[in-house]
Amino acid sequence: MTVTIPIGAIELTAGSMITIHNLSWQEFEEILIELGEQRNTRIAYYQGTLEIMSPLALQERSHRIIAYILTTILDAQGQDWEDFGSTTLKQPDIAGVEPDTCFYIQNAGRVRGCTNMNLEVYPPPDLAIESDVTSKTTLNAYQALRVPEVWIYRNRKLTIYILQNETYTESLISLTFPDLPITEMIPQLVQKAIDEGTSRMLRELKRQLGK
Repeated sequence: MTVTIPIGAIELTAGSMITIHNLSWQEFEEILIELGEQRNTRIAYYQGTLEIMSPLALQERSHRIIAYILTTILDAQGQDWEDFGSTTLKQPDIAGVEPDTCFYIQNAGRVRGCTNMNLEVYPPPDLAIESDVTSKTTLNAYQALRVPEVWIYRNRKLTIYILQNETYTESLISLTFPDLPITEMIPQLVQKAIDEGTSRMLRELKRQLGK
């Protein structure tokens, strides 16, 4: 006998994840509808495998701090940017993922006015940020979506993945900030924000960038 449990009835504790295999794209789309927009989970789908993750509070805080750092640097450099948060990104029949947050920077001008993300119309985000993710499904999904740069922050360490020849390669240099030691800066600034306060850290960063 097969027992069917509504996906909405499954409760995940913070920091946990469930994996569902052999899922069609249509079933994935139906699950997204059932989960709804107002939820605290993130999803990653790649070629039939779906992962539903419930982030820890510290994960949520870390990626928001990183986003503040990112926009502070971009503003200091006079670069345009658009923050699309955890928008669901889809490549129909292949991949779907909800980043902790994602940004359009080089392509910021191409997504102005966008209220419904469709990657058949718009380019993928220039940068996606994930906190505490180790899942191969997640990275494969970004690869299928052709996101040029992915940052993964885990255990106080930032790893940068750059898309080259349709596969990701770890890099010490960011495409977005090639002249900054981002892999060193981000962990230090995140910890400073946690220890001393985010606003204080950002004010000091602005002063340093203004020199």
